[in-house]
Amino acid sequence: MKRMLDRGRLTTEKRNPRSRNIDRLSASGIVGLINREDQLVAPAVAKEKRRIAAAVELVVASFRAGGRLFYVGAGTSGRLGVLDASECPPTYGVPRTMVQGIIAGGRRALVRSIEGAEDRAAAGAAAVEARRVGPRDTVMGIAACGLTPYVRGAVERARKLGARTVFFTCSPEVARSIRADVVINPVVGPEVVTGSTRMKAGTATKLVLNTITTAAMIRIGKVHGNLMVDLRATNAKLRDRAERIVMTEAGLSRAAARRLLASAGGAAKTALAMQGLGCGRAEAEARLTAAGGSLRKATEGKPRA
Repeated sequence: MKRMLDRGRLTTEKRNPRSRNIDRLSASGIVGLINREDQLVAPAVAKEKRRIAAAVELVVASFRAGGRLFYVGAGTSGRLGVLDASECPPTYGVPRTMVQGIIAGGRRALVRSIEGAEDRAAAGAAAVEARRVGPRDTVMGIAACGLTPYVRGAVERARKLGARTVFFTCSPEVARSIRADVVINPVVGPEVVTGSTRMKAGTATKLVLNTITTAAMIRIGKVHGNLMVDLRATNAKLRDRAERIVMTEAGLSRAAARRLLASAGGAAKTALAMQGLGCGRAEAEARLTAAGGSLRKATEGKPRA
């Protein structure tokens, strides 16, 4: 393990030969070079699709058991975890506790660099314990280099508490040493600016986190077709989207969709169940609950009353 601590050998810390003379390029040349490097990210993530799918299944199992998903990271990795978690409630109508982001240094670290916070494994373990992580939960560590003590301490503690564990890293040199149920390791190569993992590694992180939560939410019935039927219509844009979802799926006019949504308490999924089943709000909600929240299961094959 001591050998692993030689960060200079990590892919994420190596010097990129293609950008060695980037400081001599024009603005257009720099942009072009960065863009070419960014094009390496999606194929690297695609190679990890089996492991990403395995992580999705762990998260789905946690959600179905009433558990939670925790992202744990430091710096850019931590901020991306908090970002992904914060977007789940308005998009899928889930409680804000269902997906949570834990960042080394706490909330202050979201808007300013608190680099030393990532060096304490005990702090990561304590953060997991403070949230009472248990066997129903999934904890996903995010560390581009794979060595961040705070993240590794959190994941190790989560394992001992019986939680499902996932680890994301862009360093193949470290991946085999990580103890987790699933290790996701897209190898995006050295960064354009040496060691600046907010770039390609950060992009890969964003892609993977978006994929995991989106796929998990789809699997638990938060999406019908490709429509976010469980969104929370908390502003004008989202109210308009809810109306358009009901108009599209139920074949109604804007005015009719608005009336139906009002009778459904503003919930698009409930409105569509009411329309599809020809019933009132209470029965629609009961049918959806019986179907595990799936609009398709609640309405398919059911003749309208």
